[in-house]
Amino acid sequence: MKPETVAIHAGNFYKTSTNDVTLPINLSTTFLRDEDGGYSGGHMYSRVSNPNRTALEKALTELEKGAGACAFSSGNTAGMALFQALKPGSHIIAPDDMYWGFKKQLQTIFKDTLAFDFIDLTRVDEIAAHIKENTVLIWAETPSNPLLKITDIAAISRLSKKHGLLFACDSTFASPCLQNPIALGADIVMHSSTKYIGGHSDVLGGILVTAALNEFWDKVKNIQETGGAVPSPFDCFLLIRSIKTLPYRMRGHCTNGMALALFLEKHPAVEKVFYPGLSTHPQHEIAKSQMSDFGGMLSILVKGGAEEARKVVNSVQLFAQATSLGGVESLIEHRASIEGPTTKTPPNLIRISAGLEHIDDLIADLEQALS
Repeated sequence: MKPETVAIHAGNFYKTSTNDVTLPINLSTTFLRDEDGGYSGGHMYSRVSNPNRTALEKALTELEKGAGACAFSSGNTAGMALFQALKPGSHIIAPDDMYWGFKKQLQTIFKDTLAFDFIDLTRVDEIAAHIKENTVLIWAETPSNPLLKITDIAAISRLSKKHGLLFACDSTFASPCLQNPIALGADIVMHSSTKYIGGHSDVLGGILVTAALNEFWDKVKNIQETGGAVPSPFDCFLLIRSIKTLPYRMRGHCTNGMALALFLEKHPAVEKVFYPGLSTHPQHEIAKSQMSDFGGMLSILVKGGAEEARKVVNSVQLFAQATSLGGVESLIEHRASIEGPTTKTPPNLIRISAGLEHIDDLIADLEQALS
């Protein structure tokens, strides 16, 4: 089935006594045992599984063309579960342009148990040069945050398989509707479901989807069930509700993202635009080959420095100056100021999440702010 159909129907696989068309919220934390001690209803305790979470995991497994999924209470806990499943002393190759939350995890929480190198993953030769005896994982992020770099998923998959490495891909900026890393050879795909999957800035969540049900996935599943950092039934209900409109929302985000990129590329107050849909983007052809569209995320360099960038984000009237992305409302943020003093993000960079407002209104707001 096509993504639009999967998104609507994949989460509706339970038949209830009231014949609900949409799966209701099941708040029970525990479930009845049979006379023989079994659980014919399929659930024992809600930390381990719940009808709403099972529905969410099934829908995202199908959308990402995987073999199984684990839902978590946030994107950070999803990524952390994968890092926790690695043996102490393991070496990770990660991108130099990377979501700061995951980079902070590696540099603070895992600094004494894991080794890691942050390199330019757009250069496959650089990745190969950094593979060591204890390297076990290549962690990619494409498009990347906040410079919108594009990683060649198929090329890294070939390299990882050649060296027997695990290959995981953070595909949050793309969503399952624009890119399927597993179909391109990745072993695991990760999403912050807070973003496009949730799409309304009202629910926190994360998801890991695996290409194979193997020993490593069993470790991840154990961390989810035993560690217990799982989304609530209501969170899962909200995410399932949002997934039903995800393919259509993504079309609007992509249309507005491209229009903003083209407008900003010609603006005299803008030094540079980072958007994979532009022909001037250095990895534009790779993006075309592995994405069905280019998303609603873009970044710009304002002419000047941090002061000029802050003036712009403080002058918008329609864009909300806020962290996060992927919601129906457009967001704008001076990125370096949230990432702290060790950030490598340029001080004049502004990150933009194109929402679903009318494009003329978005352009008019940026025009007056840049002026």
